[in-house]
Amino acid sequence: MTAEPTPKADLRATHGAYTARAGQFSMVTLALLTYLMIDGHGDPNTSAAYRDALQTIYPVAYGLKFLSKRELGRDYGVMPLEALWWADDMTHFTSARDKSTWHWTMLNLVPEWITDEHVDVVRDRVEAKGGAPALPLLRRAVLDEGLSVQTLHIGPYDAEAPTLERLHDEVIPAAGLRMTGHHHEIYLSDARRTALQRLRTILRQPVEPVPPTPK
Repeated sequence: MTAEPTPKADLRATHGAYTARAGQFSMVTLALLTYLMIDGHGDPNTSAAYRDALQTIYPVAYGLKFLSKRELGRDYGVMPLEALWWADDMTHFTSARDKSTWHWTMLNLVPEWITDEHVDVVRDRVEAKGGAPALPLLRRAVLDEGLSVQTLHIGPYDAEAPTLERLHDEVIPAAGLRMTGHHHEIYLSDARRTALQRLRTILRQPVEPVPPTPK
């Protein structure tokens, strides 16, 4: 008898909030999500650390997918690259755009059944093949963002500033909210194969209600 194919879990559908519309700002409430993470600092266009993180996170992400399918009997699609971004002065993301001051955490969502032990197994396999220089920095961790506001940006990453200014200075305050956590981006397009004007990026900002002013 032919074995039944392994069902493939759709993590986008399971967790939601991986869709957004350009020009619309929507509220989402996110569950605790598990990610591969690599931290770094500096301009993503020139930083060796950023390049090393990209060269590392993808091999591990795909290695975990294949381990899960072949050894755990649970298949899933590898999720798009994501990142958290922040700076000591947040105007460096909007008006100043001083990328040399940026801090970042590269993210890739993995299923909740993937454990630290699975990551360690795949880390060893990837290390044996070479070419993943940021393996010592990679970790599996849970991100708790909760209530967030997000929208879809279409176009070059460097054209995000007006949308971010509107999000930070108009949309969030008008809703009686304030920013918490870090700016979060989800890269729905492959920048290596997509024209700049067609890049699709979800821009997300965790928020919380502004406490009432004491009387």
